[in-house]
Amino acid sequence: MQFRLLQHKMTYFIAIVLMAVSSLLCYGFEGKSDAKVVAENHISAEVAVKWGQMTVRIMKATPNGSPTYGSRAVGYMGLVMYESVVEGALKCKSMEGQLAGLMNLPKTDKTKKYNWILSLNAGQAYMLKRLYEQTDKVNIASIDSLENAINQSQVATTSLEVKEHSVQYGRAIAEAIFEWSKTDGGFEGYKKNFDSTYTLPVGNGYWKAPPKGQSPVALPLHPYWGKNRTFAPANGALPVPKMIAFDYRKDSQYYAQMYEVYTKRKTLTQEEKEIANWWGDDPSQTFSPPGHSYNLATIAIKTAKPDLFKAAETYAKIGMAVADAFINCWKCKYTYHAERPFFFIYYNMSTMWDLFWPEPPFPAFYSGHAGQAAAAAMVLTDLYGSSFKFTDDSHVGRPKDEERLVEFKARHFNSFWESALESANSRLYGGIHTCQDNEVGLAEGKKIGQNINTLAWRR
Repeated sequence: MQFRLLQHKMTYFIAIVLMAVSSLLCYGFEGKSDAKVVAENHISAEVAVKWGQMTVRIMKATPNGSPTYGSRAVGYMGLVMYESVVEGALKCKSMEGQLAGLMNLPKTDKTKKYNWILSLNAGQAYMLKRLYEQTDKVNIASIDSLENAINQSQVATTSLEVKEHSVQYGRAIAEAIFEWSKTDGGFEGYKKNFDSTYTLPVGNGYWKAPPKGQSPVALPLHPYWGKNRTFAPANGALPVPKMIAFDYRKDSQYYAQMYEVYTKRKTLTQEEKEIANWWGDDPSQTFSPPGHSYNLATIAIKTAKPDLFKAAETYAKIGMAVADAFINCWKCKYTYHAERPFFFIYYNMSTMWDLFWPEPPFPAFYSGHAGQAAAAAMVLTDLYGSSFKFTDDSHVGRPKDEERLVEFKARHFNSFWESALESANSRLYGGIHTCQDNEVGLAEGKKIGQNINTLAWRR
């Protein structure tokens, strides 16, 4: 018995050692001895977190933001972060050649040592200023200030030569990816949020601009966004899901979906109101839904405390998953041009019914919140596990919503999927989506996130 127990302990010990060695192989330094890899492997993720926080700050502070353009921005910010450090991780694989048209990225000089903090820093500063060139001078100054502060923090430990080629490499990666981004269909999308030439179909079940909307412009947002290039080619090949056909009869599935929205609005609990507000993410007031998901990556990193390389992978996966989720969702929205609940309820149930908050300027089916939240949950679960407990404090500090008597209190979750479900349900509570919109969004988001996970992230 004692021998078998000892044998079991030795087996467990060997397994732990093998896992540790495997981790070091994946997140080590190039060109270093094994001993130095063990000593220097864990580079703090602090700099990655600072840029994650700066990204959502700029998203929130820049006027005329949209969830579509914001999703594209976090996709490229995450990819640049990953590619600017991936050659410092021995087993991690570049996305070059895996994403359509992303070829011939700059390479490191194998004979030289690199400061990966400086490479990441240079790439993030360049890319954020290019993606948000329309932001004001104060925001540009804050980006420059962060870049300079991080550069200064490395002066004492980094030679001038290493600093120069590390910065040059990070910036070269960002420049190459920015040039590639110009061909995706969404370049400078902030300049053309609304298309006055787009013809919306007219008739029963079709979306029309709401009388009480988030946007002062009575036009659809980015009607061609669904034609953009996805990051994962497999996501671009996903078919458009089916929806329940319009039917005004009271015994129909369509009517039942709308009736649920009608009754839920009249019976909201205080917690459901808090959930609706927490996930509202109005782009005119917040960093929008993609910014919320990108901030969940920051929260996961601050909670789990991975090294710089895994942090960069986290931002890359969540950014690209969210970006692809919005492309696929918008393809579906402008295939069906499905109405939101308000008009159906007004004409078929009650003229006194009202929304919880203003309606967004685009068709309903399926829910963008549900799709991007599920995609984000899939990649974060793959990285950190299915039972990862965390606190979402993304909106803590916002003033109380006096109109709805709701405060912005932190939300606590036992898993990423739990937060995705709550995000999806919030749209039913807000009166702007049916359960069908949410359920299909969650199912499609799962596929999108999984396609990001199955890219070859390891050499």
